[in-house]
Amino acid sequence: MEFNEIKDLMDEFNSSSTREMEISTEGFHIHLSKNETSFQPAAPVVSAPAAPVQTASVPQKQAPAEEEKVEEKGTPINAPMVGTVYLKPEPEKPSYISVGQKVSKGDVVCIIEAMKMMTEIKSEVAGTISEVLVENEELVEFDQPLFRVEEG
Repeated sequence: MEFNEIKDLMDEFNSSSTREMEISTEGFHIHLSKNETSFQPAAPVVSAPAAPVQTASVPQKQAPAEEEKVEEKGTPINAPMVGTVYLKPEPEKPSYISVGQKVSKGDVVCIIEAMKMMTEIKSEVAGTISEVLVENEELVEFDQPLFRVEEG
């Protein structure tokens, strides 16, 4: 499978009500679950047993209780994929953005690494960063809010 086919498959799965899916094709075995995701190239046919599939559990964030909810200000910038978010271009460099910083539409706000591919995430609106909702090197889910931008 090509990278875009896998990405489209993951996007479709994440937006569906399906809880678990498994696909095997030439060279790949993919197992998707709302609680965990694993990816492993298919092992060649040999006499030795294949290595076990490693999976990583992804903790699900729980919504705050009704009395704890606060008004959310601004337009969310959501993760377009599952992966690891990087708020800095390099460990020693400053963050791409911070609360109170002005951003223009198209400014890079972070990078998400998915399957060894680094993808720049850009602001979809112009405004001021009102909230940073993730930590550097945090595993994020598809459509998870990363930041909020107050337009204007």
